[in-house]
Amino acid sequence: MIFYFSGTGNSYAVARFFSDHLNEDLVDIAQAMKNKETEFQLREDEKLGFVFPVYAWAPPKMVLDFIKKLVINCDKLPYTYGICTCGGTAGNTMDILEDALSQKGITMDSGYSVVMPDNFVIMFKVDSLAKQNAFLQEAQKTMERILDSVIQQKRKFYRIKRGKVSRLLTVLVNPSFQRYGTKTKPFYATDDCIHCGLCEKICTANCIELINGIPQWTKAQCNMCLACVNRCPNGAIQYGKKTKDKGQYVHPCWK
Repeated sequence: MIFYFSGTGNSYAVARFFSDHLNEDLVDIAQAMKNKETEFQLREDEKLGFVFPVYAWAPPKMVLDFIKKLVINCDKLPYTYGICTCGGTAGNTMDILEDALSQKGITMDSGYSVVMPDNFVIMFKVDSLAKQNAFLQEAQKTMERILDSVIQQKRKFYRIKRGKVSRLLTVLVNPSFQRYGTKTKPFYATDDCIHCGLCEKICTANCIELINGIPQWTKAQCNMCLACVNRCPNGAIQYGKKTKDKGQYVHPCWK
């Protein structure tokens, strides 16, 4: 069974690749949280995987909240692995995942990172199409190598692009991001909004509501997955002035 969290498709593409090759079910963490589905039954010899993006050098808060509530029913402890997608480096993301799983009595056997095109348009411009394709081609090779390791059930095996001063980045930057960087107040829809309701449907935090046809953010904070910004068909959703003219990125699997 593979649990995944994804805003613009990078982590979904990785999770789907492993689901297809391992013949294991996919579970959307955001949807499971919305439906309050946190108890799952594993088949005999089924592996347990977690796939998600790196947010400020740590797992998304929703992923950690989900794990706190997670109940896995199985006859024996499953082989467990984690894969994070990132635009550059992962910091101590996998250490945090390992600790969270340990608190649930689950041993993480291996962890990996896959570099993908960046989607955090609050800070960065979208890469050129050529650069995106180069990232995606290299990511495919990385996924194939990881698949071999997971099939072999390698243990205490980690292949993660942590980056320099990884612990410092995670410890210092992530708390600030969670406190100040996830506020929804700057989000707004421009006059280009076509009132399609897609943003409301795909919001991983379930905090967008169309009021008189206009998107409104109904919670003070969200996951900051930027699905609403990147996947708006008319590019109408912005985050203050920070996303202006930065472009949109969506993985080809969701286009």
